Amino acid sequence: MFSFAFVIREIEIDDFWRAGLPLIDVRSPGEFARGHIPGAVNIPLFTDEERARIGTLYTRVSAEKAMTKGLELAEPRRQWYLEESRRAAPRGEVAVHCWRGGLRSRSFARHLRENGFEKVVIIAGGYKAYRQHAHAFFENPLNLRILGGYTGSGKTEILGALASRGEQIIDLEGLACHKGSSFGSIGCGCQPTTEQFENYLFGAFRETDPCRPVWLEDESHNIGGVNLPLPLWLQMQKSPAWFLRIPREVRASRLVKEYAGYGPRLLTEATGRIARRLGSENCTKTLELISGGHYQDAAMILLSYYDKSYERALRLHSCGDVREIITDCIDPEKNAALLLSYCGPAAVSIRKQAAS
Repeated sequence: MFSFAFVIREIEIDDFWRAGLPLIDVRSPGEFARGHIPGAVNIPLFTDEERARIGTLYTRVSAEKAMTKGLELAEPRRQWYLEESRRAAPRGEVAVHCWRGGLRSRSFARHLRENGFEKVVIIAGGYKAYRQHAHAFFENPLNLRILGGYTGSGKTEILGALASRGEQIIDLEGLACHKGSSFGSIGCGCQPTTEQFENYLFGAFRETDPCRPVWLEDESHNIGGVNLPLPLWLQMQKSPAWFLRIPREVRASRLVKEYAGYGPRLLTEATGRIARRLGSENCTKTLELISGGHYQDAAMILLSYYDKSYERALRLHSCGDVREIITDCIDPEKNAALLLSYCGPAAVSIRKQAAS
């Protein structure tokens, strides 16, 4: 199928970003689903099953037999590879990668080059090199500002309002497709893998100016079923934080507006997931209130649990620079403006208040 008439140039991942080329990932669909470079288009050279067969031949028989089988399997799809690649890169300029920048990406790249593509490069080290790059990034010092507040404070909406004011923000819950609590999956799609969540995070940080702060919502180490990179989470605990204190009744009303429309079944299931931590009496009462449509009262009980949980998590901020903003307002635009007004040195530290 593939000849060796063209020498394909390798480029480092940083050079690829500067070049701005479309990217084709030729790994199998399963590999791509576990994690991929954001923006890449998957045109698999082999199916998951075919890749497994080739791998078995490589380890149990020989590399030559594996290569022969690979060529045999790919041959019927020659035209399909070209058609999909032209859709992904209509200008005939593209970057290609596989797991380590090996035979799969090189063979695919040569096929494109021999069939009309004017510029084809491969990512040196492939997806593995990209992952190493991403892991190393979060080891570097980051300029972070943390937005804290009890459940129901509307922190995600406040981040959006901050962005509209020119602040740099990264919506961790948006990237994770989860709102963080037992109720966090309601209204969200399927979560990415932790690996892909890390990729999204890395891509989001790459688009920010490192000389300016980036606002993040205060989170535990895990958001639903995905985990924050540990070096990032540890930096978040040591970064300046602003804690928005809004009355429980106001927050409960906001949560009712957000969740009541999903109906009692999903709310009952979510409550059941925290039954042990909520306590038997509180859980029973909450389920009765949900069943009867008394969502405000149910939210007040749930927030009593979540507020105590958040108070414990707040103590993880080891730098002591946690500043409190007291308001009874739930409007994200007004709270964003209030937050920015508190970002100067006049803001009062909660811990400094407690010490005095």
